[in-house]
This record gives sequence, structure tokens and C-alpha cells, in this order.
Amino acid sequence: MLAAFTFNTAENLPVGLLELISASLRVSVSAVGLLVTGYGITVAVASLPLAHVMRAVPRRHVLTGLLAALVVSSLVAALATSYWLLLVARLLTALAQALFWAVMGPVAVGLFAPEVRGRVVGALSVAGSLALVLGVPAGTWLGQQSGWPVPVALPAALGLVSLVTIAVLLPTSRPEEERVAYGTSPDVRRFGIVLAAGTLSATGAFAGFTYIVKFLGEVTGFPPRVVGALFVAFGVACLAGVTVTGALLDRFPHAALTAAVATQAVGMIGLYAAGTDPVAAVVFLVLMGGALGPVFMTTQNAMLHCAPGRTDIALAANSGAYNAGIAAGAALGGLVLPLATVRGTFLTGGLLTVGACAVLLGGRLLPRGPLHAPGAGPRFTACVDEADLTSPSQSHSSDLADRRGV
Repeated sequence: MLAAFTFNTAENLPVGLLELISASLRVSVSAVGLLVTGYGITVAVASLPLAHVMRAVPRRHVLTGLLAALVVSSLVAALATSYWLLLVARLLTALAQALFWAVMGPVAVGLFAPEVRGRVVGALSVAGSLALVLGVPAGTWLGQQSGWPVPVALPAALGLVSLVTIAVLLPTSRPEEERVAYGTSPDVRRFGIVLAAGTLSATGAFAGFTYIVKFLGEVTGFPPRVVGALFVAFGVACLAGVTVTGALLDRFPHAALTAAVATQAVGMIGLYAAGTDPVAAVVFLVLMGGALGPVFMTTQNAMLHCAPGRTDIALAANSGAYNAGIAAGAALGGLVLPLATVRGTFLTGGLLTVGACAVLLGGRLLPRGPLHAPGAGPRFTACVDEADLTSPSQSHSSDLADRRGV
């Protein structure tokens, strides 16, 4: 949880430090904005290839290496005296985060019994959401008091604590032997549906959210100080959403994803239709915030179940697709903005999210497809040996029951 909080804080810190970095390094604010955009694109592009390259390395070694990269890159970024050195440091952090989200889930979830794994995913998502509610605002305040290098260096200290803890306490095992190395209910069709719905939802969300400050100022008419308070409310709603969804995820895994996407659609279309009214704008903004975190969390949880092969590869594909959706959404919103004003970006995003709902609901109406991807079956069943099948102890038997059922 600390590592998830640290990576998400490091990713989003420049958002609150744009002007400070711009003035210090004598570059434009838009150039500093590329530190965030480039980060997201790197995660989108690198997630799947890195997961494939590192698929045979024990996860304890992978996680300690990724956290070491976070520590080094954060220190380099804090000491950077030029924009290009800062950009290189940011891209190194992005490469580490691209693989972190692929391996962190199976490792953490595999430490617990199957019946509480949804709550584990929820706890990790709460930690990630706290980065937006606590980490970035605290880093912004610290940067205003002492300069931007201080908060940029802070993830190095937090990452070092996580690194030492994982290096000392996490067991070492071969990735394919871990309890959550393969999906509990492999399904190629379900995998494709979740991937498509998550990507559409991310594209829709960020087509509008990228321009939320402009919307709240120009359409709703809130003054700047109120907009800042509404950002806090948005973050708290996101935190509340992942907390509530995490508690229900084990009981209603499919419904949780559909409900999160539908809530996001209502929030965005509601902002488009009634965003001129301050009360309605706040209500729909909170709805959108309450759904944004749960959408990604529920797609990650779904990958642990429906992955047609290794779960780390499926999670990497999901993370990469989601980040690609974020980048595509921001670009799409930029194209819509001069043509249909800022309200049009929320209508576009809402319609894309409705499309994600249609994909999920349509997937339930289609006949079931093949459970296994070509070639995935032997790898999946190979991890169950004769000793496993006769062992009555520990929660591992629940995993085996799932596999025998498949």
C-alpha cells in the first residue's frame, strides 16, 4: 500500500508544481505539463513488453528493483538543474511504475485467502487514491514552502521504506508457482470485454476531466478558490468510491464494474446537461469522482479472474490500455474543445462511457466463448501437481477447487 501510494504521488506531483518548476528551470508551463503526459504514454507503451521480459524473474527481486529505480529517479529528479534531466528521471520512474502495477496485484492478493482478495485489491486502490487526496496536495504545499525539489525527493524516502520491507519479508518464489499466477476462471471473451470497456471508460473520463477547471469556471461560474475546494471533494469522493467498492468486490465482482462505469456515465452526462446549476454540478462532479477510481480497480480485479494466461501479463495489458485511454481522452477533449466548447468535452466523454456500459451489458447477452486462450490451457493446468490435488490444508485448496471447476 505504501509503494502504491508513493508511485501515484510521484506520478502526479508535477500537477501541483507546474509553475514552480517552470520558473525554476525557465521553461514553459506546457513543457512541464509534458512531464505528466509523457509519463502516462510511457506507462501505456511499456507495461506489456516489460511484463513479458520480466515474466520469469521472482517477484521479490522485481519489486525491490522497481522500488530501487523509484528511489534513484526521484533523487535525480530533485537534483536536476535542467528540464531534460528532469524529463529523463521522470521517464525512468514511469518505466518502473509500468511494471509495478502488473506484478504488485498478484503478489499482494496471493498472500490472502481467495474469499477476501477483492478487499485486498480495494486496499491497494485506497492507497493509490490517497495519493490524490493527501500526497499531491501535501507535496504542493511543501513545494510552495521550500521549493519544488523537496517534495520531488520525498518519494525516494518512502520508496526506500517499501524496498527494505519487501526485500526482508516477502518470500521468494518462481512467478509461475505463485498462488495467483493464473486466472481463477480463464475466459478470453471476458478478458476482451473488460479490456475494451476499461479503455473506453478511461478515454471518456479524461476527455472531460482534463478540462474540469475550465468547465467549473466558465460553465458553472465558480470562483478559483471554490474550484480548489471542489478538487478536494472530487478526491474524497474517489477515495470513498474505492473504499465502498472494495468492501463489495468479493461478493459482486461483475456488478461492481458495471455499476462504476454507469455511475461515471451519469456523472459526465449530468455535468453536460445541468452543469450550469452550482448544486447539480457539485452532485454530478462527486458522482464522477466516486466512479473514477473504482472503474480501474474493478477492471484490475476482473483480470485476476478472467486472465486467459498469466495474470501479470493480463494486468499489464489492462494498465497499458487504461493509460492509453487517458492519453487518447485528453487528446480527444483537446480536439472537441474548439468545436463544441468545454461542455462538449463532457458530452463526448459521457457518450464514450455509455459505450463502455453497452460493451459490458452486451457481453452478458452473448453466448459464452472458449475459456482458454490458445496454448494457455497447458500452462494453466501445469501449475497443479499431484501433491497439490491431495493437499487438504491452507487456503490454497480453494484455488485448486476453482481450477478443478474450470
